[in-house]
Amino acid sequence: MIYLDNGATSFRKPDRVRRAVAEAMARCANPGRGGYGAAMAAAETVFRCREAAAEFFECEAEQVAFTSNCTHGLNIAIRTLVKPGGRVVVSGFEHNAVTRPLHGLGAELMVAGRKLFDWEDTLEEFDRALRQGADAAVFTHVSNVFGYILPVAEMAALCRERGVPFIIDAAQSAGTLPVSLKALGADFIAMPGHKGLLGPQGTGILLCGRMPEPLLLGGTGSDSINQRMPDFLPDRVEAGTVNVPGIGGLHAGIAYLRSVGMDGIHRREALQARRCGEGLERLGMRVFRGDHQSGTVSFVPGGDCEEAAAALARQGIAVRAGLHCAPLAHESAGTLETGTVRVSFGPDASPEQTRAFLRAAAKLPAMES
Repeated sequence: MIYLDNGATSFRKPDRVRRAVAEAMARCANPGRGGYGAAMAAAETVFRCREAAAEFFECEAEQVAFTSNCTHGLNIAIRTLVKPGGRVVVSGFEHNAVTRPLHGLGAELMVAGRKLFDWEDTLEEFDRALRQGADAAVFTHVSNVFGYILPVAEMAALCRERGVPFIIDAAQSAGTLPVSLKALGADFIAMPGHKGLLGPQGTGILLCGRMPEPLLLGGTGSDSINQRMPDFLPDRVEAGTVNVPGIGGLHAGIAYLRSVGMDGIHRREALQARRCGEGLERLGMRVFRGDHQSGTVSFVPGGDCEEAAAALARQGIAVRAGLHCAPLAHESAGTLETGTVRVSFGPDASPEQTRAFLRAAAKLPAMES
């Protein structure tokens, strides 16, 4: 199988990740719940990952809170900053993990920047929306549908200038692009462990630039007499038992990225996405590509997108079709009715993958001229 659905999850994890998960399952009990060897091994496993993540994302270890996925972290962050009915600025390319919690709070959404791969439009519209008054801003680093890398450093600077607290969704960037809590000055940055960080499913990280409000209440192994959640990080948002085997694997994934170099991975992914897009255009497909693009490219074939993805799957090519849990992004791009077929490269991106994909895509119907 040629796996080109890394936007959903990285699939072929490094060997060291699988070994770390198995080792944690064999050695670790519950962290913070005892002083015996297996409990201490669990606590050490968790703390090693917390320290590695803090170094990787330029923050303090206690600012790294473990979550079950990026959506979990975004819900914590959004419910901390946004009160019911609050005014929130978002980009035109947000995932449902952002928009559904906001809609659930009855927030007033100001959608800023609808043009793909256009930093000038994104920044002008974002600044205009902030000037109208906002309680918070939430924006993605990279569109999960189109691979558009938004100008997050500049957007963060605008938020700081206007005194608007903000959250960054790093679901498609953590592990492939630089993400720094210190440099961005974000209130929160949420990310999954199972995508670019190459960890197991069921893992995530919330970087906390401020004290969050807990989403879940329960045991933390600390301050047990207190019937309120602890007022210190990371315990405040880590109720219940954390995913120790998953965190062990996540630590191994971060270590792998440090050893091979994140920049090289990004360059390989983006290069193959560009070549893939060029090849699809030659085949007569409608392709969404441009400047500031990551290792993801979307296209619309001549026929139904779901049928095209199924046809590719029969040829051993794994991609995703539909709305990709991001109807707002499709509305911005004009593909809400059709959806797209998404090709998302991973750390193993290679010319061989691109050639194999294009051979298979050549059998799909092209757009009518």
